[in-house]
Amino acid sequence: MTKPPPEEPEISIARQIVLIVEEDGQRVDVWLTGQLPDVSRSAVQRWIKEKLVLINDHVVRASQRVATGDRLQISIPAPIESVLRPENIPLDIVYEDTDLLVVNKPAGMVVHPAPGHSHGTLVNALLYRVPDLAGIGGVLRPGIVHRLDKETSGLLLVAKNDPTLRALQAQFKAHQVEKRYLALLEGHLTPDKGRIEAPIGRDSRHRQRMGVVHNGRPAITEYEIRAYYGAFTLVDVHLLTGRTHQIRVHFAYLKHPVVGDTIYGYQKQRLSPPLNRFFLHAYLLRFTHPADGQRISVESPLPSVLQTVLDRFLA
Repeated sequence: MTKPPPEEPEISIARQIVLIVEEDGQRVDVWLTGQLPDVSRSAVQRWIKEKLVLINDHVVRASQRVATGDRLQISIPAPIESVLRPENIPLDIVYEDTDLLVVNKPAGMVVHPAPGHSHGTLVNALLYRVPDLAGIGGVLRPGIVHRLDKETSGLLLVAKNDPTLRALQAQFKAHQVEKRYLALLEGHLTPDKGRIEAPIGRDSRHRQRMGVVHNGRPAITEYEIRAYYGAFTLVDVHLLTGRTHQIRVHFAYLKHPVVGDTIYGYQKQRLSPPLNRFFLHAYLLRFTHPADGQRISVESPLPSVLQTVLDRFLA
């Protein structure tokens, strides 16, 4: 006997709204996103897929175009409770107001829960610090705007509500956020200033790694040498794009990998004593505050463990 298909979970509806189209031509998902500035386009597309959007009492497709006089009925689903749990983990907050905060993430802390890292993450800590963080696309979870690798320390921007999140994401997309890092590289890099333009994508031979590949996404990294320390080079890095592992991949591509990076660099560290992390720190973040248009600049000094490495060369 054939088993009946499993029932889809019932969607809880928070409220319904009705909108009338005054000018035709746009795709329905684009038009709705414009009418609902606090809702992302991906959320609207999900509502359409879940048949929560009707035009003139008929189910629509995301690619369907609206016409003047169309009546749209939208059933807005209630937020989905997050499975994430708040944890009382100390956080180094370097800037905070009613809309956003900047946290100085330590090396060794994972940003998002993932297999093998179900707790102790930055997200768990943020949920404890700011329990009423607004939802993103209907899911109650913190508004992480960008990420840092586990063993990279430094400044991370977090939105406290959905409009702020969307505004900051738009700034990142338009390259209006300035992110600078300090990195210690293997060898003596030349010239004193440079620009690395090399596309980054999934490494075909090692699927867990990224690499410079011809069909990758465009990636641009600028750098300026701060100083040479023995057989190493300290560089100030300016990211113009935000690809996964971008700094680590680009400098490994130049044969000057980040010190401590045993994935893209040397399997055995050349520092003595060796670091148990990357020598990579996000020290500066500049962005425009969505609320008042003011330019915000936040800095974080090198962690003591990294500063100690440099001080050894000067002793």
